[in-house]
Amino acid sequence: MKYLIIAVAIAAILVSGCSAPEEPKVKIIFDTDLGPDYDDVGALAFLHSMADSGKVEILATISSNKHELVAPSIEVINTYFGRSDIEIGAPKSEGASMGGFQHWADSIVAKYPHKINSTSEVPDAVAIYRKILSNQPDNSVTIVTVGFLTNLGNLLKSGPDDSSPLNGGDLVSKKVKLLVSMAGKFPEGKEFNIYVDSASSKYVYENWPGEIIFTGFEIGWEIRTGLRLIKSPVTGSPVKDVFRISIPLSEEDKYGRMSWDETAVLIGVYGTEGFFNTARGKIIVYPDGSNAWEDDPEGKHQYVIQKMPVPDIARFIEDRMMHIPVAPLPNTG
Repeated sequence: MKYLIIAVAIAAILVSGCSAPEEPKVKIIFDTDLGPDYDDVGALAFLHSMADSGKVEILATISSNKHELVAPSIEVINTYFGRSDIEIGAPKSEGASMGGFQHWADSIVAKYPHKINSTSEVPDAVAIYRKILSNQPDNSVTIVTVGFLTNLGNLLKSGPDDSSPLNGGDLVSKKVKLLVSMAGKFPEGKEFNIYVDSASSKYVYENWPGEIIFTGFEIGWEIRTGLRLIKSPVTGSPVKDVFRISIPLSEEDKYGRMSWDETAVLIGVYGTEGFFNTARGKIIVYPDGSNAWEDDPEGKHQYVIQKMPVPDIARFIEDRMMHIPVAPLPNTG
């Protein structure tokens, strides 16, 4: 009996020692137009919940919107989740500047801690992209863009600098594994994120060297979130405050806010398997900002088609939006 116990113990040690290594974290740069809408806030909360779980490393949170309250709002949310050190950039080129009619941004900026006072204070988005990408392993970075394509267009057109001797296209080709874009309407239509800076959208989608997965307008429209969040007992949350302020101001949000941007983050973290089917081909962007689709089994673009029942995916997303920050460990050093 003694030998049997010893043998079992040795076997347990061997099994534990041979267990599969942990999956590497998904490295994500989040590019957002946060301001005209507030699903971006839900997407950023989702992303932080994934970082707290150990599944994601947030490399940067970048604005494609030049409105003065965007960068401070991003910093408020990053700070709430204990990541005030995440780099924030914004366009220094021409670009859109849009706020929201609900006044949630000025509310959370007035209420919660932050150091950035205006979007104009933060570094150039392209400089942030180039610095971060140059320091990452090859083919390792996922970019999730849920706003205008201004920054990515500027990145592709950028030249060598102190961060990298590569031009923008070559740097993206070397370092970026996947681009997930909340943009377009499929198989055809006209959608906000594409047409606000249609020139950049057209340039990016025609010249991006790698794979792009699109989650279109029609996907997020069906997936409503936020009601459970605002009914939750949590206090002192800028995420809850944004939805609490905004949802009652629009009749179309009575069943929750459309979850366009959250679906992009979901795909960036988990992929499409089990959540969506996909169609492969090529997006076509017209000068007026409308888009069409061309099927091609060899194409580098995919758009997603709903697979998981909408109530199930809505709950999956909102569970992560409702995440409460992990308390920092006490300093025992």
